[in-house]
Amino acid sequence: MKTVAKIHTDFKTKFGVPRQSGLVKGLKGRIVFEPEFRNAEALRGLEGFSHIWLLWDFSEAHREDDGWSPTVRPPRLGGNQRMGVWATRSPFRPNSIGLSSVRITKIELQTPEGPVIEVEGADLMDGTPILDIKPYLPFTDSHPDARGGFAEEQNQKTEPLEVEIPSDIANLFDAERREALRGVLAADPRPHYQQDPERIYALEFAGYEVKFRVADGKATVTEAQPIAASANKP
Repeated sequence: MKTVAKIHTDFKTKFGVPRQSGLVKGLKGRIVFEPEFRNAEALRGLEGFSHIWLLWDFSEAHREDDGWSPTVRPPRLGGNQRMGVWATRSPFRPNSIGLSSVRITKIELQTPEGPVIEVEGADLMDGTPILDIKPYLPFTDSHPDARGGFAEEQNQKTEPLEVEIPSDIANLFDAERREALRGVLAADPRPHYQQDPERIYALEFAGYEVKFRVADGKATVTEAQPIAASANKP
């Protein structure tokens, strides 16, 4: 398969990336096509759709060997219970392909980078290779009566965290990124088996290393430091 584009987001590392697309609607992404595919004609008609499907490569989860496991440990189950790989969206699968539904916010056909699609609700790291883009069709892709299995059951048990960001840290981000950061923290990016209220976690977001702790259902941001430019390159 060929990489047709790469998405650019505020996440340079995996920690903090939402577990599913659409969970944090304010997260922005820019889809920039590879030189071979920078043809505005390929986007003709896309302006009529509100959402698209992204098929992408779990590029950070490639295994050196060809082995695979029929079961995985979903983080939503605390990492200590196994489920069949086909019943999960784990990146550790025979073919490392991801699937995300995102909302189109803008399409620019003429930029120095060629055609660019701006989206929101993405759950991808910066620089993730995009293998294909398809329009989302609400009359066939939406199933209101669908069941969500153990993932839905766990989601119903989980309350969003209250989020506290001191004003001096909040002011480091523009309004959109500030709300997106709140959404990321409210969704509790920690592994479910880590519940130490004294532990300090750190995620890289929008050029900053953001540190926080979680106690009594509340995520409190304690620090945010700029990431060195050399370490912040895709």
